[in-house]
Amino acid sequence: MVNIKIKEVSQPCVTNVLSWEEFIFRTGINPLRLSELVEMDWINYAVAGDNTYLFPEKEVYRVRKLLRICRDFELSTLAGMIIVDLLERIECLERKLSQI
Repeated sequence: MVNIKIKEVSQPCVTNVLSWEEFIFRTGINPLRLSELVEMDWINYAVAGDNTYLFPEKEVYRVRKLLRICRDFELSTLAGMIIVDLLERIECLERKLSQI
């Protein structure tokens, strides 16, 4: 038996998307590091028909946080990714607790 997890969406989400170049400009990330995040499937993105990468604008904040953590604590990208993921989980749990 296979368990399927369905993501519930309460309302349609309209988001702005950024091209590869715009995303690099807005975040200050090195293009090679961005390629690494894409390869590791850590960052949300879409690929347009002409192989153009499109990134949701909300990912700018997430990547800036990653870069800041890696820089401030002299961490590798992988270590920074783990910390950002854990911080996001904590924020989610705190939101759930505040709704109780």
